[in-house]
Amino acid sequence: MRNNAIAVLLTCIGLVGTVPPAGAQIFSATRAVIAIVANDLFVGEAEGHLSGAGTLTIHSQKNPALTCGGQFASSPELGGAGQLQCSDGSVATFQFTRLTTFTGYGTGSFGRAVMTFVYGLGYADAVPYLSLPQGKKLIHNGVELALSDI
Repeated sequence: MRNNAIAVLLTCIGLVGTVPPAGAQIFSATRAVIAIVANDLFVGEAEGHLSGAGTLTIHSQKNPALTCGGQFASSPELGGAGQLQCSDGSVATFQFTRLTTFTGYGTGSFGRAVMTFVYGLGYADAVPYLSLPQGKKLIHNGVELALSDI
């Protein structure tokens, strides 16, 4: 009888260990984001949920203290849209098209500045969807993504 009670207790402890942390969603995916805004490279990540809603955070490579975060909503048929708020007070609106469930590209605006971005793509695959500054190319310098002279 005592062995059965111990087995039940260990099973319950094992089940508790499989519960996701508070706030985590079981059906979500996180993907890398690469964005070009006003001749600056931003990188970060987007977390999308099965419902189509999600969050996005990016930061400037030139000035890592410049961060932006926001939310989006999407559907396979209509693509998606969202808004970002940045640490410098700027606000952006954006829209995007899904390439697959986990990849896509989009555009947005920070006032007069145009933003182009991708999510879920490697830097080489991202280039056709990004409006790179004139005379610049996107590279991985061994440590991070960077804009480099052509």
